[in-house]
Amino acid sequence: MDSYKLDFIEFMVDSGVLTFGDFTTKSGRRSPFFINTGNYTTGRQLNRLGDYYAKAIKDNFGTDFDVLFGPAYKGIPLSVATAISLSSSYGANVNYCSSRKELKDHGDAGILLGGPIKDNQKVLLIEDVTTAGTSIRESIPMLKSIADVEIVGLIISVDRMEKGQNDVSALKELEQEFGLKTQAIVTMEEIIEYLHNRPIEGVVYIDDEIKGRIDEYYEIYGLK
Repeated sequence: MDSYKLDFIEFMVDSGVLTFGDFTTKSGRRSPFFINTGNYTTGRQLNRLGDYYAKAIKDNFGTDFDVLFGPAYKGIPLSVATAISLSSSYGANVNYCSSRKELKDHGDAGILLGGPIKDNQKVLLIEDVTTAGTSIRESIPMLKSIADVEIVGLIISVDRMEKGQNDVSALKELEQEFGLKTQAIVTMEEIIEYLHNRPIEGVVYIDDEIKGRIDEYYEIYGLK
């Protein structure tokens, strides 16, 4: 596993973004782990987060695109932080763009904030975690209704590796539905492999008991 992925896993647990216990997800599933990117709150954390996303983008998509689009609300700081890191680390000057939850009818009126969307632009989508893919399914038609753009792909932080609406992952469903490339910085398989019985700053986040609960969860919701 690449060293930046290992660093990212430790960064998530250190930031309180990746936690283990008993949680109910938005889809109603009881999960032994939870990923809450809203816990990235400081300037230092956002700077590092942007660097991890930028590295994954550079490695998997390159920098030949025009707009980094993040759906509201969590996609807003993700797109800003990553656009800054793409510029500072790789000299890529891309626009950030995000959607609004409500249409604005004054000033910079419209459904978008950030850089404009224009015909023939290449757009890379950025999200935190994709469970059902709802925001992406809403964003792509919206962007294409504004301009004749090419959606080059989707980058997320963690692939939960769970079934979507069918027997493939939510990411794979989006690939099949829209013909786009998807990529995660890390997968849950990589996280489990790295953290199982490994102390991080003296704390074991996935011991044998937690590992057993995760295995049971994936017996029900995991990809076969």
